[in-house]
Amino acid sequence: MRSLKLKLLLAFVMGLTILSACKKNKGGDTPPPPPPAADKFKDSALLVTRELYLWYNQIPSSFNAQSYTDLDKIMTAIRTYSKEPGFTNPVDRWSFAYKQKDWDNVSSGSALDFGMSVFFRVEGDLRVKFVEKASPAGLKGIRRGWRITKINGNTNITTGNAAFIVNAIFESPNASITFQKPDGSSVDIDLVAAAYQENPIFLDSVYTAGTKKVGYMVFNSFLGDTTAIYNKFQQVFNKFTQQNVTDVIIDLRYNGGGYVSMQHKLANYLIKPSANGSLMMTQSFNDKYAQFFNESTNFTKLGALNPEHIYFIVSNNTASASELLINNLKPHMDVKLVGPSKTYGKPVGYFPYPVGDWYVFPVSFRSTNSTGQGNYFDGMALDNTVADGLDKDWGDINEASLASVLKHISTGSFRLRSTDTYQANPVVDKSNETLSAPEFKGTIDARRLRTH
Repeated sequence: MRSLKLKLLLAFVMGLTILSACKKNKGGDTPPPPPPAADKFKDSALLVTRELYLWYNQIPSSFNAQSYTDLDKIMTAIRTYSKEPGFTNPVDRWSFAYKQKDWDNVSSGSALDFGMSVFFRVEGDLRVKFVEKASPAGLKGIRRGWRITKINGNTNITTGNAAFIVNAIFESPNASITFQKPDGSSVDIDLVAAAYQENPIFLDSVYTAGTKKVGYMVFNSFLGDTTAIYNKFQQVFNKFTQQNVTDVIIDLRYNGGGYVSMQHKLANYLIKPSANGSLMMTQSFNDKYAQFFNESTNFTKLGALNPEHIYFIVSNNTASASELLINNLKPHMDVKLVGPSKTYGKPVGYFPYPVGDWYVFPVSFRSTNSTGQGNYFDGMALDNTVADGLDKDWGDINEASLASVLKHISTGSFRLRSTDTYQANPVVDKSNETLSAPEFKGTIDARRLRTH
């Protein structure tokens, strides 16, 4: 029935486009020239949005799709009409549109860049926050925690120069960068953008904290090569089981989300065996599509791991499918959140709907856990606020956030904020928002594309 409904919607959109191109004028004379394809797509995108958008009934009849330059601008404008009870401002910050060929690359983890992302630790102290292993930066040996002191000869590495940094690191085909390593030495490295396959599992390790064995996994995205990622999940959690892990740390501090289905997989590895078969989550659509698309998902335990406690290292870059995972596990397990800030706040999602050579992504569903909780548009609160240890590599037991969790596991107390020189700086935080803007944040239900 769901597939039939989508087929009918797709046929309706295509039919509207054809009619708009073929309609004659009232006098029966020669038909006017058809509008450019891009303009036809604009009306089709609006039609789809009026059907699927979670807040479709707030879009005014006067909304004119033709007044926007492309489909992404239309989706951005639609966000205004997303008033939610209990919130003063519109809650939608995410509806968007993307060219299909570009989205296919993003969603499969195919990248073409340096493979490096950066953040300011404090004003004037720009650090490598992560590196993709198979990328140009990874192959050059660049590591998280290295400080950047010069880019293309420019030593103005400050928050006020964030636009230059974004252009040089994320949008340029090549760059010459000076890094300061943890030992104080400096190295000049030339980077050239190249194609590579992302691997979102940056690290998995087992530590001993007091009398307990602790499994730690750094997971950076719920997008990518699902077969490879699922195989890696199996390897990681088999290792945790074989080494008698009792406590698990999942590091999601820069994970902006991705596939709902990948969230299901990870949740089923993390859930306690006693919760097998219980309700994991419910997805709810607008009242037009509730009877066709609403669905509930139960846990189906994978592997033999039986964790006593789960800790998530998070930040305001922890979004969407990452928050979904946390929210779904909370009713069933002892879950704690640690990091520099509360999570991003995105309890809704979308699926890619084809319009011409674009996909449109109007927010189309909300998710709740087994207790009905899920309205976290303001983000999820922390159990312990501690610095993002940008001066340390992944897995370093002295890295601020990881060290705080390990301390809690072994002693029952987190590290104090002051011991990690945590500094809340609005200017630095705003600049880091700019630096993280190119990174995807969303919850994608790709299953909704199955129209046959």
